[in-house]
Amino acid sequence: MNHETVAPRAPLHQFTVPLSATRRGARLARLLAAEQLDAWGLPPDPARLIVAELATNAVVHGRVPGRGFRLTLTVSVPGVLRIEVADPRGEKAPACGSTSPAPAESGYGLLLVEELADRWGVLPGPFPRKTVWAELEPGRFR
Repeated sequence: MNHETVAPRAPLHQFTVPLSATRRGARLARLLAAEQLDAWGLPPDPARLIVAELATNAVVHGRVPGRGFRLTLTVSVPGVLRIEVADPRGEKAPACGSTSPAPAESGYGLLLVEELADRWGVLPGPFPRKTVWAELEPGRFR
């Protein structure tokens, strides 16, 4: 994991959608991401897998009753795909670079994100939200 905070670059394409913090909302995030990437002429994987993991984490760990999460996809010059999932539980940020030898039964999602993405991290705020992001360089998804 890269611990530096990386600000989004000037967007070439951007898509954002609020979703319900339910299993259906997480599934819809994955489907909408695949559809949007296809519309931009980009292959869906591995981005679709990253969206699925981050959206599921938002539903399972970032859920506040009555509040949803937001999926944002941005393609910037020079073609970096940035995936962001923001949820209302800023106080429950995922551990970056876990030092435990084996994750809990439900702890493999961020290991998958770390393996698939070129960079990922967590941005706090605006209070009470947090945003978990991942970036893919052009060679990773073309």
